[in-house]
Amino acid sequence: GDLDKVVNLLLSLSGRLARVETALGSLGPHAPAEDKLALREKQRLLAAQLEDAKELKEHVGRREEAVGAMVARYLPAEHLQDYQHFVKMKSALIAEQRELEEKIKLGQEQLRCLRESL
Repeated sequence: GDLDKVVNLLLSLSGRLARVETALGSLGPHAPAEDKLALREKQRLLAAQLEDAKELKEHVGRREEAVGAMVARYLPAEHLQDYQHFVKMKSALIAEQRELEEKIKLGQEQLRCLRESL
């Protein structure tokens, strides 16, 4: 459960940071200084939160190793491999699910814009 939450947090923060950086990059040279300042502050805060989330992931990783060591004492080798594979794939599948959800959301937004333009 913690792994799910931390991976989702990392994906959310990195996505938000990317959007802020894109917004900063799209501001023209004549954009109001307060807009640039607000975006830079948001970027700084999101970058700090992302670093905190990475530390959290490292902590969860260390805890995962400790749990894995305990589980290894009680499971036969083939079940242990299944468990390790499950834990490894869970993070990858969460990231993939999040990416697909974002693509669906983007597609729905594009479809809505097309319908409105017609």
